[in-house]
This record gives sequence, C-alpha cells and structure tokens, in this order.
Amino acid sequence: MAIFANTEKMYEVLGELFRTLAAEPGIVDTLAADNLTIKFSISEPGGEIWLLPDGQVICGGHDGKPVVEMTLGGDTCHKFWLQQIKMPVALAKGLIKAKGPMPKVLKLMPLLKPAYAAYPAIAQKAGLAI
Repeated sequence: MAIFANTEKMYEVLGELFRTLAAEPGIVDTLAADNLTIKFSISEPGGEIWLLPDGQVICGGHDGKPVVEMTLGGDTCHKFWLQQIKMPVALAKGLIKAKGPMPKVLKLMPLLKPAYAAYPAIAQKAGLAI
C-alpha cells in the first residue's frame, strides 16, 4: 500500500514540508538568484508540486515552465525526506528522474537540512509511518 492514501494527503504533507523549507533563510534567495522553478511530478498517488523562485509552493497544476523537474513515486519521496534513500542512489536506480541543469539543484542540497529535520514530525502528525 502506498504511503500517501490519496493526492490530498500527499499535498497536505508535502505542501507543509515545502512551505517550511521555503521559510528557511537562504532558500528563497537561492531560488531567486537562479530564477529556479522546480516541479515535482509524483506518482502513487498522482500529483505535482511546484516550488517557485519567490518561495511560493503550489500543490497541483501550474502554467509555468520548470527549470528543473523531478519525477518520482510517493513512497520514494517519503523515504528521501526520511533520509532512508540518498539522491545519488535514487538517481542511479531510476527511482528519481531529474531533468534540467543539475548544478543548480545541487546548490540547493546543503540547504535541505531543515526539511530533513522537519519531515518526520510533519509525517507523524499526518499519521504516516516513519
């Protein structure tokens, strides 16, 4: 059974996570400096989450064009934020597919620590297994 029961639950959990991340110092500055729009295309359940250069988080469709698109399953996303799977391994195994200039995404990796720290509590609050 998939970790997210439905798209709404996924948006609730990951939306809160990305809003928490966007509130962290340095994240919006980095996104804005590179005019970086990131689209997460998630399956199982299906949906998309957008992180815009101004730090806005959109759960659902958006007319913009992503600079970077990450495609992954909901379970992989959950494991990634719990640090049970690392980005290089997920990319190598095809669990995460990335399109776009990877140097820009790699600049964000050190700034993800607050999201890693916040996700277990967000997931647990939503009733997900951690």
